[in-house]
Amino acid sequence: MSFQAYLDTIEDKTGLTPRQFIELASEKGFGPGTKAGEIVSWLADDYGLGRGHAMALVHVITKGPAIGAKHVDSGGTHSDASDTLWLDGKASRPAG
Repeated sequence: MSFQAYLDTIEDKTGLTPRQFIELASEKGFGPGTKAGEIVSWLADDYGLGRGHAMALVHVITKGPAIGAKHVDSGGTHSDASDTLWLDGKASRPAG
């Protein structure tokens, strides 16, 4: 599953976009420098997310939408089409 697919699945499950999760995390005082375990616990307790999906959100909450180039068009199961994740919801993502 690509990084973007993890975020899309989270949106399907919770009804919240990654950007909305970033805002909620900020309200809780989470952001760059926050330990992953704190965020993972919050996401599990409040939204029922498992560790893998929670870690995708940990990345965007603590590091933003950029991902490493090694994940772009790698041809593997975790390959993404872009080095920038779309955070504003599947319905608003540009085609292509």
